[in-house]
This record gives sequence, C-alpha cells and structure tokens, in this order.
Amino acid sequence: MKLIIGLGNPGGEYERTRHNVGWMVVDAFAKKFRIDITKHEKNAMTGTGRVAGGSVLVAKPLTFMNLSGDAVKLLLNAYGESPKDVLIVYDDIDLPVGRLRIRENGSSGTHNGMRSIVSSLATESFPRLRFGVRGANFSETAPRLRDYVLDEFDADELPLVERGIARAVDALVLFARGDLRRAMNEFNRDPKEPQEPL
Repeated sequence: MKLIIGLGNPGGEYERTRHNVGWMVVDAFAKKFRIDITKHEKNAMTGTGRVAGGSVLVAKPLTFMNLSGDAVKLLLNAYGESPKDVLIVYDDIDLPVGRLRIRENGSSGTHNGMRSIVSSLATESFPRLRFGVRGANFSETAPRLRDYVLDEFDADELPLVERGIARAVDALVLFARGDLRRAMNEFNRDPKEPQEPL
C-alpha cells in the first residue's frame, strides 16, 4: 500500500493558509478518486481507496505541524512496509507559489513538520512533494516566517495555487502507480513548459 500524507494544522483558522497546502493537495487527490477522509486513527484523519491499480491510504495528521512525525510513524507502522511507501506533501517557502519539487529523499530544511518526521522515522530516505508558497511580495526582512506561512494566499495567487494543486494530484497518481521517477521528470519543471499528457 502507498501512503500519501499531507501536512497541515487542524482547525478552521488554518484551513486556507499557506502552511496547509499539503492538506489541500490531499483533499483534491481524495476528491478525484472518491476517497473519503473520514476515519480518525493514528493521530490522523485517513481514507483508503484504489488508484492506478493499487491500494492507497491518504492521511492528514491532526498533531499540529511540529509533531507530524508522531502520526506519520504510527501510519507507516500500521500500513507501510518501508519509508519508501510514504510520500509527504508539504509547503515550501523557498519555492514560488505553485511550483513543485518531488524528491526521493533529502533533508528536512527549515520545515518543522519535516524535521519531526525525519526524527520520528530516523531516516531522510522517503519521498516528498514540496509545494511552493513563496509569493512575489515575500520579503526576508519584513514578516516573520511563521506569520507568513500562517497567512492565506493572496487573491492573485489563487490561480497559481489551483494549477499547482492539479499538477500535484497528477504527480501523486504516478507515485501511486510506483513511478516516482516519471513524476520527478514531469513535474519538477516550470509549469509554463509544455508537458506530455498522462
């Protein structure tokens, strides 16, 4: 079984914030494949379904971002055979809004949720999909980083966010199919570049 876990914070006040884009992607993926994320287990809301011929579990940890690793470890122990079966979807302040970066492994960078996961799993060797949330108006010196990622997207960024979510869903289909390499080749490019249809 493949596990697709989107990072975010529970609560209505966080629902549409930059930090919750991982949840937005997972919700869109689940909606496309009619997966109900309604089961409360392992410190997360989960749902299972069939995608690209295989079993998939989608999850949204309820631990708040900084303790995401607690839920991810429980889910992996229950449903996965290896960290390679888990793909984490999360926001990245170092990428422009809507840009995607898919990797087979790597460091947690400055993301507290990913730091928690790396610590809980005791490895950096698991796939991840980073979703850019850095707006054109972002300044290194102006807002505190925490405040910025807990703000909602600006109205003029929403088309980029929607397009990025649609591309992320397509990339997750390839992961579910066991073709992470193709997902990296197709979706790590600038979305303005032409792409072959799936």
